[in-house]
Amino acid sequence: MIPQFAPAKFKMNAEFLKIAAAIALPQVGGLLTALLALPELMGWYQRLNFPPITPPNWVFPPVWTALNTALGYASYLVWSTGGGFAGTGRLPLALYGTQLALNWAWTPVFFKLHKLRWSFLVSLVHTAVVYATGYAFFNVNKMAGYLIFPYFAWCTFATLLNFEIYRRNPQEAAAREESSE
Repeated sequence: MIPQFAPAKFKMNAEFLKIAAAIALPQVGGLLTALLALPELMGWYQRLNFPPITPPNWVFPPVWTALNTALGYASYLVWSTGGGFAGTGRLPLALYGTQLALNWAWTPVFFKLHKLRWSFLVSLVHTAVVYATGYAFFNVNKMAGYLIFPYFAWCTFATLLNFEIYRRNPQEAAAREESSE
């Protein structure tokens, strides 16, 4: 005999899975790009000249985990209240996907290719798209827009940090930029 509350429980489980999937997307992408960067953290990266505002390396994993969780949940809110790609969520979710792609592109440009100038430009465009995403999210679901704000603040800081690393390492930047021409 099936209890009468089974359909409600199934619906709740389905919503939980949607939330989990929305959160998993930026988390998995972040994890994969972090694994890509890991070998460089003990070599090339350590030789760079860093500005005093550079956080210690241990700060990045928990910050990105928290931000990616909020980002994923915000995307779920827009998906669910904005009708997915068929409704008002279409543009905000397209912007969301674009900023995810730019975020994931930054790591190989910086850590694998060692392109300091190009990574700064990727970060600058990424931060602008994050702003547009937050604005678009807010227009669909206010809480989703608010959840993007800490991510935007962190991306702005990361862009400034990237610029300072580029500025403080002119020989490294010049050597890498010339090798690609």
